[in-house]
Amino acid sequence: MRVTLAAVGRVRPGPELDLFQQYVRRLTPPLILREVEERRPLPSDRLKAREAELLLGCVPPGAVAVALDERGGALGSMAFATKLQGWRDSGCGDLVFLIGGADGHGEAVRSRADLLLSFGPMTWPHMLVRALLAEQLWRAQAILSGHPYHRA
Repeated sequence: MRVTLAAVGRVRPGPELDLFQQYVRRLTPPLILREVEERRPLPSDRLKAREAELLLGCVPPGAVAVALDERGGALGSMAFATKLQGWRDSGCGDLVFLIGGADGHGEAVRSRADLLLSFGPMTWPHMLVRALLAEQLWRAQAILSGHPYHRA
């Protein structure tokens, strides 16, 4: 199963990128990062719609799409691992995680998503969310392989 992270914005060198890369290096297969950006100054509603269009352009036909959204449901690490295992075992070829811009996801992303996933009610910096997701993917991989990284 190919796993892609499609995110609005470009990460710059620094601690967030270092942490993200630390976990990405551990993943098998590797996590594919696709960054999108709308550079034109647009009103919030139009910007969200444009960013949604750019993000959805990263979702192959038939892929499972997971939108990281503060209004989504939260999953514990074990439940997240089980969800990934279910998609993998059902023959899912592509799994795409979507991180929106500063104004959140456009309605097109929320409508297309197979799962709206929240990392909790707090607001997280979008560049840090990349690292949080990569760590949770690594943790899920460890859980499913019986690796001792996750101690439940």
